[in-house]
Amino acid sequence: MRIDQDGFLQRLLSDGPAADRAQQMRLYGWLVGDWRMDCTLFLDEGRVQQGAGEIHFRWALQGRAIQDVWILPGVFYGTTLRVYDAGLDAWHIIWSDPLRPYYARQIGRAQGQDIVQMGKDDDGTPTRWSFSEITPDSFRWRGERASDGGTTWRLQAEFLARRTGAP
Repeated sequence: MRIDQDGFLQRLLSDGPAADRAQQMRLYGWLVGDWRMDCTLFLDEGRVQQGAGEIHFRWALQGRAIQDVWILPGVFYGTTLRVYDAGLDAWHIIWSDPLRPYYARQIGRAQGQDIVQMGKDDDGTPTRWSFSEITPDSFRWRGERASDGGTTWRLQAEFLARRTGAP
């Protein structure tokens, strides 16, 4: 049986946002394209790990979602599906990294000039992932956890990304 990868990609990917939600899709739509990132991971016991990777964002599911792939060789290889929910006026964020394995669900919203995604780890620990210092060609992404229920946030990861191309 032959797998029609081109047919699958044609059905998954879209040329742009769906017309019925184009305005709301702008929150993450500016990310569509290709990026390089420099990463700093803040591990337990005060250890720090640095690396370089890539990120690719595309319109998906008839322009009703944005899907990305984040690659940090030897550390993670995952994908996010970002879907706007008009009932919540927010975004469902679903991250999957089968390499580690690590899976997360969050709700994303604009917060001033930034984008903040809030959720909880499988053990109930609050997580906050945010995009800040946003320009058309760069952004800072931070991943944080609060082991005290949400009062004190500890930085786990920081990525500095720069655009390398549009799709």
